[in-house]
Order: sequence, then C-alpha cells, then structure tokens
Amino acid sequence: MFAADQVEAVKKDNPCISVCEFDGRTGWCLGCGRTISEIREWRKLTPYRRTALLRELPRRVKQVRPDG
Repeated sequence: MFAADQVEAVKKDNPCISVCEFDGRTGWCLGCGRTISEIREWRKLTPYRRTALLRELPRRVKQVRPDG
C-alpha cells in the first residue's frame, strides 16, 4: 500500500484530470492531451520521456479543446 506522500507524488506526476474524452482526429484526450497508448504506457516511460511529453501536453489540449 502507498504512503500518503507517495500517492500525492503519483498524482502530481500524472497529468490526468479525469475527463477522458478523445478527439477523433488526433486521438488526444481532451483533458490531459495524451493518446490512449501514452496513457497506457505512462508509468513505464523514462523520466526524460515523461518530462518531454508533459511539456507537449498543454499545446495539444489547447489545440483540441473547443474552448481553448
């Protein structure tokens, strides 16, 4: 079982905001900007790849959100 601080670290590192609706054209989640395969592989990504993806996500969300 996770300690409370470990759970917070996992939440902080995970860009999910529990929207989980996907854009049909790009395949990006309207909430976090990741693809289904990126969501599935998230915990397996290297810290470098995670950081690179985290930097890319705001642009993706802005591009696919109707209010963005």
